[in-house]
Amino acid sequence: MMDTMDEGESAELNAARILDLFHRSMVHYGLWFAEVRHQLGPEVGHEVLEAVSGRVLEAHIRRLAGVLGFSLKNGLPAPLVDLPKEKQKALQEAVSLNWLALDGLWFQGVEFTHGMNDAKRCNDSCWAHFSPFEAAMIRKELQLGKQSGLEGLKKALGRRLYAFINEQSMEDTGLDRFVFRMHKCRVQDARKRKGLADYPCKSAGMVEYPYFAKEIDSRIRTRCIGCPPDAHPEEWWCAWEFILDEG
Repeated sequence: MMDTMDEGESAELNAARILDLFHRSMVHYGLWFAEVRHQLGPEVGHEVLEAVSGRVLEAHIRRLAGVLGFSLKNGLPAPLVDLPKEKQKALQEAVSLNWLALDGLWFQGVEFTHGMNDAKRCNDSCWAHFSPFEAAMIRKELQLGKQSGLEGLKKALGRRLYAFINEQSMEDTGLDRFVFRMHKCRVQDARKRKGLADYPCKSAGMVEYPYFAKEIDSRIRTRCIGCPPDAHPEEWWCAWEFILDEG
């Protein structure tokens, strides 16, 4: 195997390269999923993703454990498993906040060079891919069936990245429906503190929530009760009703 490291390189340069290699791998993983989804359709894309994701994670962890010298517990890094619960909770929040930050940085990267309209267009299209992907991964984690109904959707909404950093609630409004409300939103709360107007996120939400719900159960219909730029009460930023159509 070719030696790709120069003995004269600094430890900092090598460390930075390791992080860049992780980054390249992440992008390649995402591009593979995007292409399978594009070439073979969303359903096949999610099926292949579910089949591949566990094997990819297992291979990565096994090799890292061999190099870094940490042990495994049921295929998971022992140092991560052995963290105190409060540290695990804090780490889940930190990872979720990093996800929100990268989402915002991509948005700004387009907005500052091509304008708000193109940024919103890219953002909304991104949600059309990410929302059902996240739903599929959560369905796998919770071992939900393909048609797990409103109860399955409630459980899945509680495992979204947003659920670890925002405050949300769910209220049954009938035997065949419930309302989801976002009471605290990191993005909107930050804008409010800066004296800025609400970010008009309804166009993204009209993609994000229906696509997520349909991936959990294709019978579920989504209705927007209110989402910026709509007027809304002080106690919530957006609200969505999910209805199960069994007929």
